[in-house]
Amino acid sequence: MNQQSGRPVQPTIHVIGGVTVDLIMGTVTPWPRPGTETFVNHSELRAGGPAGNTALALRALNVKHRVISNIGNDMFGQWLADTFGETSYGWQRVSSPTSISIGIEHPGGERSFLTAAGNLAEQTAADILGMLPARAAPGDIALLTGAFLYPALLDSFDMVLDLIGKRGFAVALDTGWPPDGWDAATLTRAASWLSRCDHVLLNEIECFSLSGNDTIDGAARWMIEHAKPGAAVVMKRGAQGASAWVNGEAFHVAAPEVKVVDTTGAGDAFNAGYLSARLSGASFETALEDGVELASLAIASSPREYRQPSGRRQRASSVGA
Repeated sequence: MNQQSGRPVQPTIHVIGGVTVDLIMGTVTPWPRPGTETFVNHSELRAGGPAGNTALALRALNVKHRVISNIGNDMFGQWLADTFGETSYGWQRVSSPTSISIGIEHPGGERSFLTAAGNLAEQTAADILGMLPARAAPGDIALLTGAFLYPALLDSFDMVLDLIGKRGFAVALDTGWPPDGWDAATLTRAASWLSRCDHVLLNEIECFSLSGNDTIDGAARWMIEHAKPGAAVVMKRGAQGASAWVNGEAFHVAAPEVKVVDTTGAGDAFNAGYLSARLSGASFETALEDGVELASLAIASSPREYRQPSGRRQRASSVGA
């Protein structure tokens, strides 16, 4: 309880991962031949990265959150710190340049990324655990994003997940795509992470690759078998919406039809909508609906906008009535 106001302390989503500079360009088809120049019809330079995108969405939802990250010692690092304001409190400024990711968009919504690791390569377990509270407040969630982007962290990621759980956090994980592909070592590593998480938040292709199954049901069965008992296994399915499997129940939510402008960060926006709904006590189906709608609103905007889903606005209005 808040001793001064007598009101319960609002839980916090602690977002762990990379905050980067994103340069989005597209659409491109076919892939340019070396030595040539290609004009595109859309470009945007913005603060991003998996943790950054999630934090911007949480800010729009007015959800209490912190970002655990670092920044490079250059003008882009300062720009990111200024962009996130109070959210950047405690970020370590490392000697490497700030990571820059170029997102190349292709027709149909598919993307390719070119990323310079920069400050991401210096993200360590000690840094993350040092920035996290020694003990979670009731209801706190720790979301680990883009796990494969931090090479210095990979060998200790199991330990980090275990220690975060022991501190009382509900652990959520979005692995992202491994830059070197899903080789045997990566598959073994990622499978071990699932057993340590309360929310598994992967997209459809990641689920197929990790499980070795090319059907929704087959991939879901594999994920459930390898996940922590009682965990929510969530599959983000792009234009098809999202699905979740929790304690023997299955939930499926369709996505609204929108004019897609920029799909980069859609999964991060989903994570923000889904986890903030769960933080407030909403059902799994409602959380999926909020995640899908927030992601759909984001990908239909340029410059990028994050807005409260209609269901969330209606619930807030009902509470305030």
